[in-house]
Parts: sequence; C-alpha cells; structure tokens
Amino acid sequence: MGTTASRVSLFSGRYALATVGMVAIVAVAAFQNLAMTTIMPEISRDLDGETLYALAFAAPLAAGVPGMVLAGNWTDRAGGRIVAWVSAALFAVGTAVVMLAPTMEVFLAGRLVEGFGAGAIDVVLYVLVARIFPPELHGPVFAGFAAAWVVPALVGPAIAGVVTDVWNWHWVFAGALAIALGAFALLVPTLGRVHAPALALRPAWQGARIGWSFGAAIAILLLNVAPDLGAWARVAAVVVGLVGTWAALRPLLPTGTFRAAPGLPSVILLRGLVAASFFGSEAYVPYLLQAKHGLSPSAAGLALTVAALSWAASSWLHGRLGEDRLTATRTFGAGLALVLVSLLTALTVATFGLPWWVLVVGWFVGGAGMGAIYPRTSMLTLRFSGEGDDGFASSALTIADASGSVIGLAVTGLLFIGTGGATGSVSFPLVFAGMTLIAVLAIAAVRRLGPVPGPVPRPVPTA
Repeated sequence: MGTTASRVSLFSGRYALATVGMVAIVAVAAFQNLAMTTIMPEISRDLDGETLYALAFAAPLAAGVPGMVLAGNWTDRAGGRIVAWVSAALFAVGTAVVMLAPTMEVFLAGRLVEGFGAGAIDVVLYVLVARIFPPELHGPVFAGFAAAWVVPALVGPAIAGVVTDVWNWHWVFAGALAIALGAFALLVPTLGRVHAPALALRPAWQGARIGWSFGAAIAILLLNVAPDLGAWARVAAVVVGLVGTWAALRPLLPTGTFRAAPGLPSVILLRGLVAASFFGSEAYVPYLLQAKHGLSPSAAGLALTVAALSWAASSWLHGRLGEDRLTATRTFGAGLALVLVSLLTALTVATFGLPWWVLVVGWFVGGAGMGAIYPRTSMLTLRFSGEGDDGFASSALTIADASGSVIGLAVTGLLFIGTGGATGSVSFPLVFAGMTLIAVLAIAAVRRLGPVPGPVPRPVPTA
C-alpha cells in the first residue's frame, strides 16, 4: 500500500529523481510559455502576422488535443515510457522549426508539431504522478509543479525580452530547446519504473476517439483562423467551428461534462472554463502594456512574472493546508473570486486607461486564484479515476485545459481583430469583458461538483 506522507516526502530516495525530473519538465514549459507571451508582439511584427496573433497561441493547444488523446490511450496500454520518448522528440522538432521560422506560416507549422508533443507529455506527467506517488503526495506533487514556475517567472520574461532586444527572438527558442533536452534527460531514469498495467486492465485502441480528437483540433483551429477571413466567411467559420468543436469534444470528455454532471465531469468542465477565461486574456496582457502603455517586451513581461509567483505561492499554501482545512468548495470559491477580480481589473485598465501597474497588481491576484484551482482539479481528477483509466482521466483534464484555452483565444481573437486590433478603441476592453463572462459560468460547475471521495491508496512501486 502507499507510504504515508508522514514517513516520506517528495525528495525521499524513492521519489527524489522522479520529482526533480518532472518538475524540470514543467519548468521548461513555464519558460516557453512566459517567453512566448512576452515576445509574441515582436514576432507578429517581424513576421507580419498580427491577424494570426491569437492563432500562434492556439495552434499548439489545438494540436495538443490529439496528442493528449493518443497519449492517454497509449499509456493506459503500454505504461508511458515509449510515449514520453516520442512526445519529447516531436516537441524538440517543433521547437527547432519555430526557432528557424522565416515566415509566420512556418512558425505556425512548428507550433503545431511542438503542441502535439507537449500535449502528449502532459498526460505522461499526470500518469507518472498516479502510478509512482501515493495519494497522500499528490497534493505536494502538484504544488511542486506550480513551484516550478517560480524561477522561469522571475527570469523568463526578462531574459526573453533582453535576448529579443539585443539579438532577436529566434535565439529565445534556441535556448528553450537546449533547456528542454536537459530536462528530459533528468526524467529518463524515472520512465524505466513505469510498466504497462496488467493485461486485464489494458483498454483496446480507441480509434474512433483518436479520430474525434483530430476533428476537435481542426474545428478549434477553424475558430482561430476566422478573424483573418472576410465578413461572411468569418461567420461561417465561427458557426462550423463551434458546432464541430462541441461535437468532437463530447466523445473525448467524460459523459455529462457539458451539463456539469456531478463528479469528474464537473471537475473537467470547471478546468476548461477557468483556462478559457484566464489564458484567453493573458495573451493580451503584455500586448496591452506594449501597445497602449509603451512598455518594452521585457517590462511588459512583469505581469506574467508576478502572476506566476502568486500562482506558485497559492499552490504551495494549498498543499500545506490540506483537504481537512480547505475543502474543494472553499478552494474553488476563493479561487474563482480572485480570478474574477483580476479580469475586472484588466477590463477597467483597458477601458479607462489606468496606470499600467494597476493591471500588474490585478494579474498578481488572478495568479493566486489559478494557483488554488489548478492543483485541486488535478487532485480530484486522479481521485475520481482508478488504475487502468487514469490515462483517460488525465487526458480528459488536459484536453479540457487546452481546449478551454484555445477556445478562449478564439473568442478574444475574434473580438480583438473584429474591432480594429491594437489600434481599436474598444478591442482590449472587449477581450477582457468576454473572458469575465466565461469565468462567471465556471461558478455553475462548482455548484454541481457533488460529494468528493477521500484518497484511495494504490500499490506503489518499490524499485
């Protein structure tokens, strides 16, 4: 049975290397994310791709959906070692293409390949948590994932901004590729401990589900190319994209997700809605600070830095308090309140031209809210799943995360480009207003959560 948290910690001999390897992978993702958001305005100008600005963020998230579904099915069958190697290779190839991209079209192609690999490796990390660590350590593990954002948050935006200012943005991705290769090397020894489940627990290949995942990616991307189309084509793309996304996601998520059925479905829906509201907005925070307040890329990245720091601190506090003192309802209620405060602050700054530091403070508050919501949804996802289907549950959570983010970006892209872009008077306010409404919808998912089961010990490998 699982060893209790009172006897071991994340850095006990049995878990130390696994912890370091997985946290390093998350740190790489954090650096890439923060750097990308910081320098994307410069990339869009350099490659003449303002109309494709949101698509640069959406492309890897959409491509990640089939990556997640395939990885979830594959890890449930094979254990995860080969999935991790293939995922890492695709991520590396995609990053190399992005690094060398001479045009926005090539840049987006690289982001698609990169996103497919990143989506798959996300699922592998969740499965590693479920199969290597006892349930009592799941909370600290997810807090560790949040803490992995601290150093990239402190130095990532500044480094990305300085490298872009002194040399060019291509070198930012060269550094990210080198760091990614080193981080994966740390994870390799842990992968040898993850074996395939018992034959009776292995699911069949889910060809239809994998096919739907590619359909979802195409539909989501269609939503994100809509801003670059003419008026009637834009309307058609939005209608087809919305219907196609809904139809394709239904088989990929737990039954009842779209009606917030109690248990895992409501957890998955909550994660998707929160991701849509926060990340759909965050892509435009540095953009607003640069376009309307005249900040440099490195200075505009300050908002991302403080949000990542508050996210990590909030996750650490969540792990320390434990479930007895911090119930799921209280966690989600407080987290959503903080996210709403940040979005309303951004809306106010964009509408009334308040000083830039007000937006930075507001985004700091929002990061704290996300730091409470994310580890608890991750914990509950594993809680509601069992050995043999934790790959499906983990892929469902990451699909909701990525799909929510990319749908949020599609909505903000339509609002932003449709009202004049960076030169429009209402473009930025509409972006933050739309995402505030989506955050309000997340409250319904919390109210439908239902009873939360306690931790169920699982056998933990001893070697």
